[in-house]
Amino acid sequence: MKPVLALLVRDLRLALRQPGDWLTPLGFFLLVVTLFPLAVTPEASQLQLMAPGVIWVAAMLAMLLSLDSLFRQDMEDGALEQMLVAPSPLPLLVLAKVLAHWLQTGFLLVVLSPVAAIMLALPAAVLPVLMLTLLLGTPVLSLVGAIAAGLTVALRRAGALVPLITLPLMVPVVVFATGAVQAAVLGMPVAGYLALLGAFLVLALTLVPFAVAASLRIASGG
Repeated sequence: MKPVLALLVRDLRLALRQPGDWLTPLGFFLLVVTLFPLAVTPEASQLQLMAPGVIWVAAMLAMLLSLDSLFRQDMEDGALEQMLVAPSPLPLLVLAKVLAHWLQTGFLLVVLSPVAAIMLALPAAVLPVLMLTLLLGTPVLSLVGAIAAGLTVALRRAGALVPLITLPLMVPVVVFATGAVQAAVLGMPVAGYLALLGAFLVLALTLVPFAVAASLRIASGG
């Protein structure tokens, strides 16, 4: 596990040296949440109904902004070749990369979600459900996006391909997460939605690292 932890620490250190890579998605998220009430309506009753969808769509798009660079820098500096021939299992190394990406984007979106909830007039009682959906759903978005990032890592200007590949796979997560928050706003049970999001996360953690490892080998010609 030492190479896996070393890769995780390396990616986090690189993120601290290049803050624009993770500040841009967060700024985009806050910009969308801030402008939506100005563009649609400032009325609290209407914002409460639309807020779950707005927050989750903004979070999904914010994460898509950073997915293209998930493996690209490793491809350019030769680190990806070292990952492919490393003695550690490639799926574990992929999992470390995805975890680093999630800590830079998904986790920070969870931290920022109370600000978004206040801007969109969500009741305080709904905030735990919103944060829990983001905590369960955003790792799935990072894992699914890693498949497309691996397939397109060797292509130039492949930024438009990543959303086209990943959006159909991300939509179910957004639908059930939004449904959970809307149910909480209306005072309805949310356990079923959260259970489905948890199932998506377990399934993604089990299968996606192997799919990403295969996509990286295909993209690198190995």
